[in-house]
Amino acid sequence: MEKPLAYRMRPRNLEEVVGQQHLVGPGKIINRMVAAKMLSSMILYGPPGTGKTSIASAIAGSTKYAFRMLNAATDTKKDLQIVAEEAKMSGTVILLLDEVHRLDKTKQDFLLPHLESGRIIMIGATTENPYITINPAIRSRTQIFEVKPLTEADILTAVDHALADKERGLGDYPVHMEENARLHLSRATNGDLRSALNGLELAVRSTPPEEDGTIHLTLEVIEECIQRKALTHDKDGDAHYDVISAFQKSIRGSDVDGALHYLGRLVEAGDLAIICRRLMVIGYEDIGLANPAAAARTVNAVLAAERLGLPEARIPLADCVVDLCLSPKSNSAYMALDAAIADIRAKGSGDVPDHLRDSHYKGAKDLGRGLEYQYPHNFDNAWVDQQYLPDKFKDAQYYQPKATGKYEVALGQQKNRIEQWRKESRQKPR
Repeated sequence: MEKPLAYRMRPRNLEEVVGQQHLVGPGKIINRMVAAKMLSSMILYGPPGTGKTSIASAIAGSTKYAFRMLNAATDTKKDLQIVAEEAKMSGTVILLLDEVHRLDKTKQDFLLPHLESGRIIMIGATTENPYITINPAIRSRTQIFEVKPLTEADILTAVDHALADKERGLGDYPVHMEENARLHLSRATNGDLRSALNGLELAVRSTPPEEDGTIHLTLEVIEECIQRKALTHDKDGDAHYDVISAFQKSIRGSDVDGALHYLGRLVEAGDLAIICRRLMVIGYEDIGLANPAAAARTVNAVLAAERLGLPEARIPLADCVVDLCLSPKSNSAYMALDAAIADIRAKGSGDVPDHLRDSHYKGAKDLGRGLEYQYPHNFDNAWVDQQYLPDKFKDAQYYQPKATGKYEVALGQQKNRIEQWRKESRQKPR
């Protein structure tokens, strides 16, 4: 049986890797390691289908080392021993160890000395956060790199390569894919290249050719083969972003019916990941300090939706959307941060005042670090007037509270009290 398209199109070297240019692009860390022939074991973590196996395969192809693949959950210690024996016989072996977070103590203890010696270069792959799920003994012997979801452009590039490649891809098939079908394939798979390529192959091989022999891939064909509906059958594909934009703007504008309408369209399209991400953004961008509890409830609703999956996920999502629509709104905190970032970009960072600098190391006092720091808890109201900003920013004011929710009103009142304390402090004789 022929291997799936996603398997056949795995990159043979780093130049063929789609996406992840922050790791494999020219001058980036993995590219440098390969160029210098200074490979070390690593853990790649990120969502499924984003290129963890592809990067391992490309590293092996670029270095010409032997490449083996095992699964930490299902393969045995004996399988690891076979790889270790091969490494002794032929030199370095690159081992892709999938689900590395499932590595038990027996396999780990066997593997550690081989990682230490460099005979086995392990590339662990996981969808879990390695800082939480990977044993410290393994973590300390590896570099940890995050693999990010592929962009729409990345998916389109890979799809086009697969359609053109006559050796490994679908280049021998006379395929014509409508542009809206192509865009839907790149967007509806949410950065999962494996799903996009496997859906493409199913579409090509299961679609009867037209009278002229052409295999015509329409939006409806792609929808069926990836089991994801398009938001609407528009020609240029902009509806994907238009609906998401309208969804957020309806919530921001406190229009419950509009927000539920666009939520319904996203649910019908099966875009659970997009809904969850957008609601998290809305909770902190548009509601913010006007109602922090609503933002926290959004997190809980998203967790419940992800755990439930569609169609039941629509229930906590509906609760969340109504809650956010009717909540008071404030963007004051992130607008304040953006103002601070703009200031830094315009003026540079500035020196941290000496009294705020770290004073816990030997010689800090000789440098005047932390000597005049005043501990706020030693003063009334746990507040004392001292400079916190660098000199070039010392008069800057970024946060401007809004009066759209009880919580932020209280924050504004406290800010005003602190400003009054500062004014009184500076009027006292020194």
